[in-house]
Amino acid sequence: MQLTLARLIGSIKIVNAMAGLGFVFISNKKRIKLLRFFVHQLFRFLFNNKNSQLILQNKDDLGYFLKNKLVKKERVSIVRGSGVNINKFVPVEEPAGIAIIMLASRMLWDKGVGEFVEAVKILKQEGVEARFVLVGVNDYENPASISNRQLDEWGESGVVEWWGDKSDMHKVLTQAHIVCLPSYREGLPKVLLEAASCGRPIIATDVPGCREIVHNGKNGILVPLKDSIALASAIKELINNSEKRRRMGINGRRLVVSEFSEKIVVSQTLKLYKKVLA
Repeated sequence: MQLTLARLIGSIKIVNAMAGLGFVFISNKKRIKLLRFFVHQLFRFLFNNKNSQLILQNKDDLGYFLKNKLVKKERVSIVRGSGVNINKFVPVEEPAGIAIIMLASRMLWDKGVGEFVEAVKILKQEGVEARFVLVGVNDYENPASISNRQLDEWGESGVVEWWGDKSDMHKVLTQAHIVCLPSYREGLPKVLLEAASCGRPIIATDVPGCREIVHNGKNGILVPLKDSIALASAIKELINNSEKRRRMGINGRRLVVSEFSEKIVVSQTLKLYKKVLA
């Protein structure tokens, strides 16, 4: 009976998908490094079954997995994101009035929320007129979660507006003139894909995941990691140049339609499943 069960389990086809490498792979704290060691061991066990296939979202994560021998090359593939509904996230004209710069994500420190707030303070000191908005809620289970108290404090001081959780992101994103995500690392950030699909210029850090969708100077601007001054400069550049925003928005929409639509991503995923089943 045990032999039969072992054969049955060994014959099951498995497809694992990872959206991105989170806090465990970003933090340099000693205890997190120790945890990362054990996670590596677990990954090697899970992902090297002869009947399994791993899906990653960007080439940087692929390089990390291969360099650390977490998976064999023939058992891993890249499918870039989960796709965007390009018929729902559609370009619309910028709203009239003062520019709105938006950061939409879970409210985590490693999403670059702190750097965004510092950049806003710099811009306000320079007299730049704009509205700066945070959209999203914190994740209490994540060690990098930002407390409601901190978010309320920022809002009450007038540094930023905190809109909280929003479900109708196709409407929310079009209220912005510029969408930012100064994250520390991503798989492939859906909010940037959706913003680009809506024809909005995007600003992000030059890190894995973000650089897959932000083509510097074409549909947005890439800034160095944890650099609030560079982030402030990029935001100011786009606030002051509506034509550049318009051009970047057009380029971003074209990129999403040609490479990141739901139809394309679903087709790639189904092709992979058929390969595994074959």
